Amino acid sequence: MGADGPRPEQIDGTVSDAYRGNWVDRLAPAATRPYLRLSRADRPIGTWLLLLPCWWGLALAILWDGQPRLSDLWIALGCALGAWLMRGAGCTWNDITDREFDAAVERTKSRPIPSGQVSAKQAAAWMVVQALIALCILLTFSGAAIALGVLSLLPVAVYPFAKRFTWWPQVFLGLAFNWGALLAFAAHSGTLHPAAIVLYLGGIAWTLFYDTIYAHQDKEDDALIGVKSTARLFGTDTAKWLKWFLMATVALLALAVGLAMLDRTGNQIALVLALCGPWAMGWHLQWQLRMLDIDDNDRCLMLFRANRDAGLLPLPFLVLAIFL
Repeated sequence: MGADGPRPEQIDGTVSDAYRGNWVDRLAPAATRPYLRLSRADRPIGTWLLLLPCWWGLALAILWDGQPRLSDLWIALGCALGAWLMRGAGCTWNDITDREFDAAVERTKSRPIPSGQVSAKQAAAWMVVQALIALCILLTFSGAAIALGVLSLLPVAVYPFAKRFTWWPQVFLGLAFNWGALLAFAAHSGTLHPAAIVLYLGGIAWTLFYDTIYAHQDKEDDALIGVKSTARLFGTDTAKWLKWFLMATVALLALAVGLAMLDRTGNQIALVLALCGPWAMGWHLQWQLRMLDIDDNDRCLMLFRANRDAGLLPLPFLVLAIFL
């Protein structure tokens, strides 16, 4: 309760940084809303940011061996379903471990656990349900992909604690959120390749870019409660650091394309077309830099969400290159 009465989210359970009028708040049965909010179903940008590296990895694997298969459609769909489920499970885990921090931060105190919509035990049960369904999907992939999927639990488990011991928790988020690039590559090819590793590193650089912008929304509250982030570390030098992350993202994605197409050097048109993907993404990131105001929380949230479009840009170029 505030001086002027209860906050709106205390009445209807809405989360402060969710899309207004989202389907969870409008259409989902009331009993399911706290659990869907734990899964960030009312904030789909995180699912996109987890999914897009998966689709990059799948496209790169097909580009590498030049053998698109009907089963790739299931890999693409399975990655989409798995991204939704594992993002939900990961966010639920994050909310369980961060419930005391979330209660002290203006943007996050309306989340289901600190606002009292669900208990930590109920959230843990929901996390397990999501993870088990995701496991069923994972088991339809290749053995290499299954092994990578199991290994992905390590960075997912560590990430919520990273902000307690390092100024670079965004690195740990990048390790977790881009794992799908490795998994999807292996799901198609049954193995890994240096191109997939480089793609993974490029995704981590991208995560450092967008999540530093995101973290600027909380920097004042984070300073009060002692939570670390690259936003607090970089401060007014943020734009300079973001330029380096931008260049690393574009360079590593371009290198990944080049490595994947080493054996297809005779098809110069396909190579140039595939390289246009990182180039186009780089221009989008440059636009974000021009628009950035680290002291405008609404602007930071808008730019963070714009990374769905940035991450989508390489895909049409990669797909077209596959069929040339």
